Amino acid sequence: MAKRERRWLGGKVVAITGGARGIGRTTAQALVRKGCRVAIGDLHLDLAEQTAAELGGGTIALPLDVTDRSSFASFLDAVDRELGPIDVLINNAGIMPVTAFREEADDSIRRQIDINVYGLITGTQLAIERMLPRHTGHIVNVASSAGKAGVPGIATYSGTKHAVVGFTEAIRAELRDSGIEFSCVMPVTVNTALTEGVADTRGVKKVEPEEVADEIVDALEMPRFDVFIPRTLKFTLAAGSLLPRRWREAVARLMGIDKIMTEVPKSARQAYEERAAASRSGADAEKPVEREAA
Repeated sequence: MAKRERRWLGGKVVAITGGARGIGRTTAQALVRKGCRVAIGDLHLDLAEQTAAELGGGTIALPLDVTDRSSFASFLDAVDRELGPIDVLINNAGIMPVTAFREEADDSIRRQIDINVYGLITGTQLAIERMLPRHTGHIVNVASSAGKAGVPGIATYSGTKHAVVGFTEAIRAELRDSGIEFSCVMPVTVNTALTEGVADTRGVKKVEPEEVADEIVDALEMPRFDVFIPRTLKFTLAAGSLLPRRWREAVARLMGIDKIMTEVPKSARQAYEERAAASRSGADAEKPVEREAA
């Protein structure tokens, strides 16, 4: 088999949602270093503008509410006008409230579905419309290891990330001969504000956002669909799938995965949870949440 060569990313136009901080910011930084022309979209425009200025390299900041289709369309149109046709869309925006499901408010459930699922699906569809006529493009959807296994304490979040994985697998098959490529990013817990107060477990330690950014860049240079972080997660999940469910759940308990979210100190999550609870879309936006995926 012929050895594949890495693709040159210099000059590529990349749009990143939730790019003002966290994984989005770090990924933008990594891509600027590769010579990409980057646009970051965020509900918190002031912070996005500050981030763009700090990253340099011609990075631009644009307003974006992923839960509003017209806002997403305007964001992509602005990227086209200011930087050129979009080569890569990275759907990174997401929120993760931590709460027992039986106590979770309806507003929290709807907000996660709107941001984590609807926003990602909308952005993907709008990007495909722009990429299909050119028969080229790459869409990166940031999911989570929680999209491969249910995690107590973040049941709704786990559900949204399962949706992201399944959705991305389906459209990849549907557009197999279109020239558009897809990647699904599935990290373990990432050391950002999204996981404030969340401790490491036996065998599952947090990764740094730089590690996620490096793997996203690698998946653009050497296209692949499954982007597990760390890469050993692929084999862990594969091995676990061979076990009977009872044994698999016993291993998860032994590793402490069943308690990683249920025993998070509320005081450690307070600042993030308040921002998440205050997040609203459109004209009702008052306190923009840090929208980043993990």
